[in-house]
Amino acid sequence: MQTTETPPPDRQPDRPWLFRTYAGHSTASASNALYRGNLAKGQTGLSVAFDLPTQTGYDSDHKLARGEVGKVGVPVAHLGDMRMLFDQIPLDQMNTSMTINATAPWLLALYIAVAEEQGADVAALQGTVQNDLIKEYLSRGTYVCPPKPSLRMITDVAAYTREHLPKWNPMNICSYHLQEAGATPEEELAFALATATAVLDDLRGKVPEAQFPEMVGRISFFVNAGIRFVTEMCKMRAFVELWDEITRDRYGVEEEKFRRFRYGVQVNSLGLTEQQPENNVYRILLETLAVTLSKNARARAVQLPAWNEALGLPRPWDQQWSLRMQQILAYETDLLEYGDLFDGNPVVTRKVEELKDGARAELAQIDAMGGAMEAIDYMKARLVESNAERIARIEAGETVVVGVNRWTEHAPSPLTSGPEAIMLADPEAEADQIARLQAWRAARDSAAVEKALTELRAAAKSGANIMPASIAAAKAGATTGEWGDAVRAVFGQYRGPTGVSKNPSNRTEGLDEIRARVDAVSDALGRRLKFVVGKPGLDGHSNGAEQIAARARDCGMDITYEGIRLTPEEIVASALKDGAHVVGLSILSGSHVPLIEELMERMRAAGLGDVPVVAGGIIPEDDAKRLRAMGVAKVYTPKDFQLNTIMDDIVSLADPRVRAAQ
Repeated sequence: MQTTETPPPDRQPDRPWLFRTYAGHSTASASNALYRGNLAKGQTGLSVAFDLPTQTGYDSDHKLARGEVGKVGVPVAHLGDMRMLFDQIPLDQMNTSMTINATAPWLLALYIAVAEEQGADVAALQGTVQNDLIKEYLSRGTYVCPPKPSLRMITDVAAYTREHLPKWNPMNICSYHLQEAGATPEEELAFALATATAVLDDLRGKVPEAQFPEMVGRISFFVNAGIRFVTEMCKMRAFVELWDEITRDRYGVEEEKFRRFRYGVQVNSLGLTEQQPENNVYRILLETLAVTLSKNARARAVQLPAWNEALGLPRPWDQQWSLRMQQILAYETDLLEYGDLFDGNPVVTRKVEELKDGARAELAQIDAMGGAMEAIDYMKARLVESNAERIARIEAGETVVVGVNRWTEHAPSPLTSGPEAIMLADPEAEADQIARLQAWRAARDSAAVEKALTELRAAAKSGANIMPASIAAAKAGATTGEWGDAVRAVFGQYRGPTGVSKNPSNRTEGLDEIRARVDAVSDALGRRLKFVVGKPGLDGHSNGAEQIAARARDCGMDITYEGIRLTPEEIVASALKDGAHVVGLSILSGSHVPLIEELMERMRAAGLGDVPVVAGGIIPEDDAKRLRAMGVAKVYTPKDFQLNTIMDDIVSLADPRVRAAQ
């Protein structure tokens, strides 16, 4: 049996980072059981995933919430749900990260209300709300209100926590989704740091000048670590050095402890493959090294995806496997017993300086445009372009992805076989959640709720801090949708940029033959082949839809792509108005069956039953069979990475000569 050496007294090991898994699904009760089980297995912090209606400010019974309840996280519609979520978990002893942005003031208000019910000292609460709206406009898509009022609510939360929750991180600037959307390391650095400066510039007027350096020190970051782990490690060192530079030179922060770059991480999910998914275990481990090896740039908290997330919802065992990876790295290796392994390394120093120079150039461009809030369209377009270049390199084999574009022959994986290979969402969870929501509404004091919501709207209009009124509404029994409706009524709604221009790019590799086919089919149709791309439901993961739309444009098709958060009714109306020859749907939240079922019914009712429909997303094969039985012509999953093959399929589906021969 292997023994563990005890380090000498002058080499005592560092404390490990917080061990987290990003979790939440179905119902608050089921998620509570999952959290308590994970804590019993050695997890040291909670990371709460909320479902899309909760993230976007809708109640579980809203028409936009259909099929989305409990799919990508836990539904929290009111104080009762939050109470159930943390049942038997003492919040004053917990470090809780809540991945919530547009509705961050509301979810923090519910958390505070539950903590007070538990008898906790609110000032002792530790944790984070992500509370980063700029990356939502750029990549994740769970925004609610326009940029300026959203910035105001972000800094309202920060100012409130300074006074009442001094150990709480009021904002976790999230570059994670930027990399998932294709950002280069330089773009990830620059766009995240530009977000930080936009927030701090606004916050400066809301807190006393003497306390401002301390608030700078409470800003944290949530980053991504990809498979090129040397570059990623250098990126983290660049983050540390650039943040120190910005806080010192731009904001005059003198104390080093307030200039320290504090970050948590989830390693890259973009690179997890549906093909040979067991290889993802190695990918996750290598990516973890990027954020743990360098002591001076080590993450404060790490949450790892499960190896099978490209297939569907991970089981508790899959999450446990990722947790054990962290524990082995922290406790069985000697990593934590040494100082920084890379200080003075000329190769590392050179790479860090290259990344910093590239990030500074991007930051200068953003500053010249008036800062991050004014540069959203520019940054979104850059991400779409960078992602297109990344995909093109994989398609061409320039970037090797094992099991995807090289060494594709493999023995069947025993890990993915059997009826329990992935966890399925409880089909009754949505109905249960809606029934409890309706019971909550019936049992509460409606007059007290209306009074609290009136005061919330008044606070939003007056410019007062949004948090006290939100906490009062939470205690009165208001719901997530009612809070969302109140801020939408005052601040308005917003539709973010798509990043997909109407002008074809200069990309030509492998497109000439497809362009010729598009021209020929367009001639046969009597007008340009029309392809309508839609994202029904609340899923804001738009990267796939953007790349499909951009490639279709580059192939010569006439595209319609209006961005995220459309109802099936709106997509069908667009197909009817624009004379679609093919309709393409992208859904990654798991709500594909009910949303596509509704869309297909509406297509037939509108006289568009003969228009082919294709769908893409993380779709298990059993669900794919159901979609095909509904009439969906083609179903694509992450394994279908060759976009030109998909383009060929679309051209064939639109070709009247092919259809006449069938």
